[in-house]
Amino acid sequence: MSDTASALGDFDFAGDDHVVPFQVEGLDVRGRAVQLGPMLDAILERHEYPAPVARLLAEVIALTVLLGTSLKFEGKFTVQTKGDGPVDLLVADFSTPEDVRAYARFDQALLDKAVAAGETEPEQLLGKGVLAFTIDQGKFTQPYQGIVPLNGTSLEDIAGTYFRQSEQIPTRVRLAAAELFDRDEAGMPRHRWRAGGLVAQFLPEAPERMRHADLHGGDGDDGAQTHREDDAWTEARSLVDTIDADELTDPHVGTERLLYRLFHERGVRVFGAREVFDRCSCSRDKIKNVLKGFSADEIDASQENGEIAVTCEFCSKTYRFEVEEVATAAE
Repeated sequence: MSDTASALGDFDFAGDDHVVPFQVEGLDVRGRAVQLGPMLDAILERHEYPAPVARLLAEVIALTVLLGTSLKFEGKFTVQTKGDGPVDLLVADFSTPEDVRAYARFDQALLDKAVAAGETEPEQLLGKGVLAFTIDQGKFTQPYQGIVPLNGTSLEDIAGTYFRQSEQIPTRVRLAAAELFDRDEAGMPRHRWRAGGLVAQFLPEAPERMRHADLHGGDGDDGAQTHREDDAWTEARSLVDTIDADELTDPHVGTERLLYRLFHERGVRVFGAREVFDRCSCSRDKIKNVLKGFSADEIDASQENGEIAVTCEFCSKTYRFEVEEVATAAE
């Protein structure tokens, strides 16, 4: 055996920004796993979000990528939170087959107050509200939207609630985000963001095996269950729950190594990885079409020094229009 350590690429590992589908036949489990690096870092660096906001948005991006890459048709998948906390809006969307964009909205004063009070858990920053999953297949179709409440738990738990309520598929979601401090090739200090995620679903051939364990009924519930989880799913879910957040984000672990750690005793198979990219769908023509709907008064109110400037909330690119150009379009 060679004493030389091999890099991930020597084993044809997917690496960062690639979603890896997997299957554990012995447990009737299918899923996807991902580690996000340069793509995520580009999105977050562009906006210079405070660390608590960046961490939340990173988890939403990881969740969006995991679920969006499962689409079997052309379209867009969007994950959005809307709450009454310091971070009142998070949104990320995935446009098939590979494009990702995202942004966050927050109240700086409320965020500073929360940080000073040590109230930086996701449920504290998001507050009460909803988490929405939207699937849009484009023209001539109605978007589908599933909504679950932000109920004071983590994003991964809320996502699990969505699958339980809307799709009736036993599902476990794990998400994590982390800041990485190291040095670049020149030895200079460097700060990067990373995120990781895994979604595992129990999909046996016999549908009756997909039953969920009963939820506790509250006061008066003696805890006796009329439905028990299938043993295979109990084992799979327990294994997924052993994942440390550091394992999901550690660049030296890698997605395939993590899957092997979890499921090697049962046999895990991985499939071709899907690469994802930081790409915004905005364009000058799209912005101009929006401005066509402006009234003359709105155009006048939007202009400054004979020019209208529109900045995309996702990619921060600014488009500039002469007032005469937009006014002509609006007539």
